[in-house]
Amino acid sequence: MRELLTRWRDDPGGTYRLWFLWEERLKNFRSIRRGVAQVVAEIEAGTFGNVYKGSSLETAVGAIAEQRQIFKGADHAFLWKPKLRIPDIYENRDNQLAFARCLAACACCSGEDGVIAAIRRLDSQAVKGLGPAVANLLYFHHPTIIPPFNTAIVNGYNALTGAKVKLGRWGEYLAMRAGILALNAKYRDLLSNDLGAIAGFLFDIGSGRYPPPPLADDETARKAWENDLAQVRAEGAKSEKALAAARQSDLTHTEVQAWLRDLGRSLGFNVWIASNDRNRAFANGRLSDGCLAALPPAIDQAPGADVIRLIDVLWLERGTSKVVGAFEVEHTTSIYSGIVRLLDLALGSDLHSPNGLFLVAPDDREGEVRTQLARPAFSRIGDLQVRFLPYGELKANREAMARFGQGMKAVEAVSRVLV
Repeated sequence: MRELLTRWRDDPGGTYRLWFLWEERLKNFRSIRRGVAQVVAEIEAGTFGNVYKGSSLETAVGAIAEQRQIFKGADHAFLWKPKLRIPDIYENRDNQLAFARCLAACACCSGEDGVIAAIRRLDSQAVKGLGPAVANLLYFHHPTIIPPFNTAIVNGYNALTGAKVKLGRWGEYLAMRAGILALNAKYRDLLSNDLGAIAGFLFDIGSGRYPPPPLADDETARKAWENDLAQVRAEGAKSEKALAAARQSDLTHTEVQAWLRDLGRSLGFNVWIASNDRNRAFANGRLSDGCLAALPPAIDQAPGADVIRLIDVLWLERGTSKVVGAFEVEHTTSIYSGIVRLLDLALGSDLHSPNGLFLVAPDDREGEVRTQLARPAFSRIGDLQVRFLPYGELKANREAMARFGQGMKAVEAVSRVLV
C-alpha cells in the first residue's frame, strides 16, 4: 500500500496532482455550498418545480461535475429517468422535502453524528432512485466526514479491500465510508484529513489506472503486481503532457491576472490579488507585487469576506474601501463559481460599484457565460450589470488603456453587458 500510495502521489496524471492539489479546487467549495443552499431554499418555498433541467439542482451538480476527473458524470444520478420515474424528487413533494431537509441538516451541523443522522433519516424515506450520489453534494460541506461517491470509487474500494460494496444503497455506502476512514487513518501520513485524497486514490484504482496490490500474501502474485505497477509508472511518464497542459492553463490564468493588475495600477487604482494566488511566480517576482497586502477593514470584516478575498482581481478607489472593479478570470474553470463570488461581493455589501463586475474569459466562452447567467439561480444578475471582458479585447487594448484611459470608462468600452 505504501509503495502504491507513493507512486500515486508522484503520478503527474493521477488525481492527486491533477485534481487534489489543484488550487481552484478549494475556491469552488463555497460556491457549490451556496448552490446547494439555493436548492434547499427553493424546495422549502415550493418554487423548485418538477424538472431537473434548468433547476437550481442542475446548476449546483453541474458545478460539481466541472471539477477535474473524479466528479465527471456526477449529474447522471440526478437526471430524470421518465420510464423509471426516478429519482423521485421531482414528482413527489414529500420526497423532495426529505431531500432538502437532509441537505439543510448537513449544512448546519458541524459533527459526524449529525451528518450521519441526517443521512439515515433520508435513507428511511426510501426515495426511489435517490442513493449515495447525494454524498457528492455533502462532501463540499464536510470533506473530512463524507467521501465522494461514484462507480469507480466503489470499484477501487472493492478491489483494494476485497469487499463487495454495491451501488445505490446508503447502508453499503456507510459501511464503505467506515472502511475508507480506517484506511485513511492507517495511511494518514500519505493522504489527508480531506477525504477527497483517498477518494481520488480509489478512483484511480477503480478506473484502471493502477492495479491494486494482491490481497493474499503470495510472492508470485506480488511480483506480477510489481511488474504491472512498473508498467503503469512508465505509462505515467506520458501523462506529463496532461500535467503540462494543466500548468499551461494555470499560467494563462495568471498572465491575465497580471494584465489586470498592471492595468489597474496604471489607471490609478489600488489592486488586490486573490489570496490564494498572491504568491504565484510571475515575471521574476510574485503576482501580488505592488498590490495591497491586505484588504481595507471595511471589506475584510464584511459578510462573505472569505469569498471576496478569493476574487481573482479587485480594483479599489485609492484612499477608500470602494471596489470599482471586480474581475473573475475564467480560463477553463467553472464559470458558475466565478459568478457566485461576484454575487457575494455585490449582494453582501455596498462597497462595490454597480457597474464594476467583470467575467474575463477567452473570446469563445461568451456563449457559455451567457448560458450560465440564464439559469434561474442567477435571476438577480440582471440588476448588477455584469460584463463580459474577452481576452482578445483586453490583450489588444490594455496598453492603450493604460496610457490614455481614465477610470473605468476604457474597460467598459471594450466589454459587453451580459443581460
